[in-house]
Amino acid sequence: MSDLTKLSDLTKLSALAARDLLLAGEVSSVELVHAAEKRLAEVEPRLNAVPTLCLERALEQAEAADKARQAGKPALLAGLPIVVKDNNDVGGVRNTGGTSIFRDRISESSDRTVALMEKNGAVVLGKSNLSELGGAQTTNSVHGATRNPYDTRLTCGGSSGGAAVALATGEAWLAHGNDYGGSLRIPAAFCNVTGLRPTPGRVPRKRLADPFDTIMVEGPMARDVADLALFFDAMVGYEPADLLTSPASEPPFLDAARSPAKPARVAISADLGSLPVAAPIRAALEGFAAHLGKAGVSVHRGSPAVDGAMDAFRALRGEGFFATWEPTFAEHYEKFPKPVLADLLRGRDQPGRAIVAANRYRSEFYRRAVDFLDEHDFLICPATQALPFPVETLYLSEIEGVPMQDYLDWIAVTAIWSISSLPAIAIPIGFSPEGLPIGIQIISHGKREADLFRLAAWIERELALPKTPIDPR
Repeated sequence: MSDLTKLSDLTKLSALAARDLLLAGEVSSVELVHAAEKRLAEVEPRLNAVPTLCLERALEQAEAADKARQAGKPALLAGLPIVVKDNNDVGGVRNTGGTSIFRDRISESSDRTVALMEKNGAVVLGKSNLSELGGAQTTNSVHGATRNPYDTRLTCGGSSGGAAVALATGEAWLAHGNDYGGSLRIPAAFCNVTGLRPTPGRVPRKRLADPFDTIMVEGPMARDVADLALFFDAMVGYEPADLLTSPASEPPFLDAARSPAKPARVAISADLGSLPVAAPIRAALEGFAAHLGKAGVSVHRGSPAVDGAMDAFRALRGEGFFATWEPTFAEHYEKFPKPVLADLLRGRDQPGRAIVAANRYRSEFYRRAVDFLDEHDFLICPATQALPFPVETLYLSEIEGVPMQDYLDWIAVTAIWSISSLPAIAIPIGFSPEGLPIGIQIISHGKREADLFRLAAWIERELALPKTPIDPR
């Protein structure tokens, strides 16, 4: 087998298979970096998923990982190459956040999220592309748009879109992302990969303007459930500077992913009672529900009431965004995209009673969701309300003939669950008639990620969908 063929074969491996080869000494981390480098060169011109590379740094990390393994001191990931979203700090690497405000910013050191992954054996290949300051379409004024590998005319979703595309095409074995309104779940659904929005406090976060926030979380993305659990194990931990974190006391989440479990009961809702959802997604969810029923799962149709949830989300998002950007808001006013600017102005101008009402709603919604999950264990709903749309379109103006109020309305099905702070795992369930991926999100009680992994692994085994990286189409 030629060296070129070997490199191509390596990029098709799951993260777990590649990690096991590393531990067995059958492949080196340096070889994996070179394989990723070759794959990046092949597909990046068509996709623009990882616009900032740090391959020399990656090779230095890989060499160190190889030496550690040879000395009998392998880390959990053992030198697996990953990509990091371009709003987290990787030491010595450009961190633009997808905004011209930070076009030339170089991170002095890795932030606490990235440092923990690196400590656990992650080798950073580069920075994945993202939306500009919080949208759900991966395009920005610094790096431009990232395209969907299943149809390069279409968007990959966002904001962790570059991460999803890198996974779907074999540019990296694992990908880091973060999630405020759906940023780990939407691109996973659009690109036939998996993503986990964990319970706040599971993963140490980068420095935030508000360390008490429980809407924004860091999390993993991967091509399959076992890989997702492996990466999650490398991300969880206690960080004194992030007061929401706590010392880990559970078995590895990979153990849960390796133990698929059919649920006794679940609830399914295509639209949470009121949201517009594209017909192919509804049809896929109906087929999935039928599959569960035939497998002996008790399927309940319904969800907690969500009326008013997006009003609360907008108020809290505005408050949080303005708190973050207020120190530089006047100076960089013209550089904010119009939709994000509207969020900032809402945060600046909304009355205090709007915040009070949003927090009251959030508390009541959380209690409703907990009561619902007490009865049904899991809630399954779409991870997106629409299929991938043209990459030139920043956000949808309507779904199934229903007008969208703003750039957030089309992501309501994920944003609503963000304000609950409950964990949600996104996994594929099939494809539209045109061959576009369709994904679901599964929600459960806080800190029940192990149960989510067991259920997702069972679904993955039942559906047996393709997981091998694809070439751009």
